[in-house]
Amino acid sequence: MDYTIAEYTIDELIAVCISRQVHDGDLLAQGMATPLVAAGYILAQRTHAPNACFASAVGQGFVQEAAPLGIARAEEMWLGKALAHASFVSLAADLLPTLAPKEFFRPGQVDAAGNFNNLAIGRNYAAPRLRLPGAAGIPDVSTHATQMYMYVPRHSRAVFVPQVDYVSGLGHSPARTHGSGPCYLISDLGQFDWAGGRLRLTSLHPGVRFERVRAKTGFELDVAPDLHETQPPMPEEVRLLREEIDPLAIRRLETLAGAARRDHLRGILAAEGVLD
Repeated sequence: MDYTIAEYTIDELIAVCISRQVHDGDLLAQGMATPLVAAGYILAQRTHAPNACFASAVGQGFVQEAAPLGIARAEEMWLGKALAHASFVSLAADLLPTLAPKEFFRPGQVDAAGNFNNLAIGRNYAAPRLRLPGAAGIPDVSTHATQMYMYVPRHSRAVFVPQVDYVSGLGHSPARTHGSGPCYLISDLGQFDWAGGRLRLTSLHPGVRFERVRAKTGFELDVAPDLHETQPPMPEEVRLLREEIDPLAIRRLETLAGAARRDHLRGILAAEGVLD
């Protein structure tokens, strides 16, 4: 199938932007349930960074040769690809802080300084309004990390907040004694950096106006003097994502919610032969 520049979806744009942050030879880390990140990493390997490798959350393995993305059959497809395996505790507390990989985190909340929360929404921890997936190894890694990146598939004031309810990931904080705060963020509206330690808008995705980003952000945004439009995916990048890296479009689950997400998940499981 032929693809033109205009034929892409927002999940594909995010995955492509993630891949652009990868350099050849990078050691990368991938957390649980982050198919957009996995798609971006594999795309980078298949295009401009063939010598990049990453720590996969499936089996805590170090992977050079990737498999297509999957859900029900993920272990079957990925475990045999690993060069080596480590326990989760060893990986999060020992190896990753020592090896200092590049890693993308998806925050439940993030403030202007890049402190982020993946624990709970609501100040009553015993009875929060929403229980988030949990910190996992983030507190161990983020206090020492030097290459922290973030992605937010659905940009909203619920995510971009003046103050996070809990700090499970350390940003540009005076309390920091090692490492550095995050350096890059990609959302479904634009790209950002942390110039001067504060979130700054650097590019708007095609068709997105600054007023929309400002309205969906819960604090005042800094804006880069050279604010520009995000470069769209190239046809070959779209083809690789759709036909080879993620033919089931698992990456799209991160941009969907409610019934649309449920229906897409059922379609994936049916394609994998799990559902009739």
